[in-house]
Amino acid sequence: MNSLLKRQIRKYLNEAQASDKDLEPFIDAVNRSYNNFDEQYVMQQRAMGLSSDELFEANRQLRQEAQVQQDVISKLKRVIETLKFYELPEQKKADNKELDGIKLVEFIDKQTKEIILMNKQREALFSELAYQNQELSDYAHMVSHDLKSPLRSIDALTAWLKEDYEVLVDANGKENLDLIRNNVEKMDLLINGILEYSTISKNKVEFYKVDVDKLYYDILDSIEIPDHISIHKNQHLPTVKGDKYRLQQLFQNLITNAITYNDKAQGSIEVGFEEQDQFWQFYIKDNGKGIDKVYFEKIFETFKKLENRPTSTGIGLSIVKKIVLLFEGEIWLESTVGKGTTFYFTLKKEPHGTA
Repeated sequence: MNSLLKRQIRKYLNEAQASDKDLEPFIDAVNRSYNNFDEQYVMQQRAMGLSSDELFEANRQLRQEAQVQQDVISKLKRVIETLKFYELPEQKKADNKELDGIKLVEFIDKQTKEIILMNKQREALFSELAYQNQELSDYAHMVSHDLKSPLRSIDALTAWLKEDYEVLVDANGKENLDLIRNNVEKMDLLINGILEYSTISKNKVEFYKVDVDKLYYDILDSIEIPDHISIHKNQHLPTVKGDKYRLQQLFQNLITNAITYNDKAQGSIEVGFEEQDQFWQFYIKDNGKGIDKVYFEKIFETFKKLENRPTSTGIGLSIVKKIVLLFEGEIWLESTVGKGTTFYFTLKKEPHGTA
């Protein structure tokens, strides 16, 4: 029996009562009741401890959730301020009153739906624009084919006339026939230029490694270089990501342009580059006629040309600019009249769409 319980019992019973066997069941029942109470008390203490821990953990989680909700509300408020900057329709409603969490969510939900609708409209517009661009490209091909056929016929007929009636046609007639053939050739160049310009499309270009140094020598082998013109480079040109055909158009147009407009007894053209963080910056420098600053922008416009030359269509530099933009770069020039011109252009090292 519990010692404390025995002591308490002896305190109130005399010796005869304490040693009475008939009281033993009673004393045993009291002892078991005491032990049961002690166990229940310990269990209650444990239960209270567990409940306290659970309440503490629950309270901690509630505080965390409240903080998260507060952070969300703060972020939504910042979004509201951003949306206000664009003067959206809900701005006037939101300006003069504080929005609670639910109103903020409703506002963001409404703006999100409007943005999704705008994106769908933009996608539809892009789709229509792509369709129109394809139609324009197809039309350019069709017109080019339809125009080239009669031009070839005119060229052949004038050649036959000059040959078959050489004795009958006087000098003035021969001069007129030559003039017709020159205009036919000019028209052919113009059609080719329009076709080239219309087919430059980012959707059709493929990017891969192109050795510009090798491309440089291929271009020099394919173009006519007058004896008084020297073309050189002061370094090994790099390998870039791009399309060989478009890059050849780009460099060849700028080099032939430098040849065409060089009026010096000893013409010089230099090709070089500089590596930057995200771009390759190339330059093509000549000691030719130079260009007045007022024409710096106009020369890149379609059909704009500074001189009326039979071999010039006014499309070459517009093609150059379109190709540079295709490679996410920029093109500009520095020039002094009478001293020469330097064209600069950049090509992005990793154009959009490359692996």
